[in-house]
Amino acid sequence: MTLSSRAAAALVVPALALSGCYVVPVGPEGQPVAYLPMHPAPIPGQAAPSGQPAVPRVLHARLYPENDVATRTGMVSGTVTNMMTGKGRFQLNYAGELLAGEATRVSGEERKGIASAYGPSGSFMSCEYQMHTPLQGAGTCMFSDGARYKVHIGN
Repeated sequence: MTLSSRAAAALVVPALALSGCYVVPVGPEGQPVAYLPMHPAPIPGQAAPSGQPAVPRVLHARLYPENDVATRTGMVSGTVTNMMTGKGRFQLNYAGELLAGEATRVSGEERKGIASAYGPSGSFMSCEYQMHTPLQGAGTCMFSDGARYKVHIGN
């Protein structure tokens, strides 16, 4: 074997060995998330091409304290998965507890929505928000301990 043959083999063998590997996304409950066929993501503000499902997008949510109760915990961050169907899923860690829930567009309102989340020890939150684009928005969230936050959604 020549040096160039060995170098080619060194590159090809790992590629073949790893070609069968793939990542399976899981939801907050540890269950696999439903498989969605890969299609190009739609341009923000536009519908997906005819016959293709909209591709869900994971967005960052940052919550900034608005009252003294919230200031004790400080800034909170989480993720929102915009399903691009008027529904979404989100999760965040608040005061050491994982809260998970859903977001839904308000009926008759293209951009306004509400969101709710719940944690295993009984903590909960509810939010009202408005999306400026399918990938960016803002609103207000209230927690069961009285904390109030401004939420900014988007990357």
